[in-house]
Amino acid sequence: MSSSPRSDEASILSRAIAPDSGTWAPGIAHGILSLTLSSSDRDRMNELAAKARDGSLGADEQLEIESYRQACRLLDLMKAKARLSLKQAGETAA
Repeated sequence: MSSSPRSDEASILSRAIAPDSGTWAPGIAHGILSLTLSSSDRDRMNELAAKARDGSLGADEQLEIESYRQACRLLDLMKAKARLSLKQAGETAA
């Protein structure tokens, strides 16, 4: 029996981005590598992570931290593809 590919958002986006394929132009790759979360988002993630370690996350906060995880996973996938694209173009990531 063959198994179907996972259909959660992260899996779908991973297949769409194809981080193992360095096909982006260097300018796009450099632009992707410059993406980062705002300081307020980083602060909020740290706050939620501390509450998660303490076991004191509420239901809404659990959804919120999961949203941050998914967003960061997407950024990680895009940055992996950007680094590979630059490597294949003979450039280095800044």
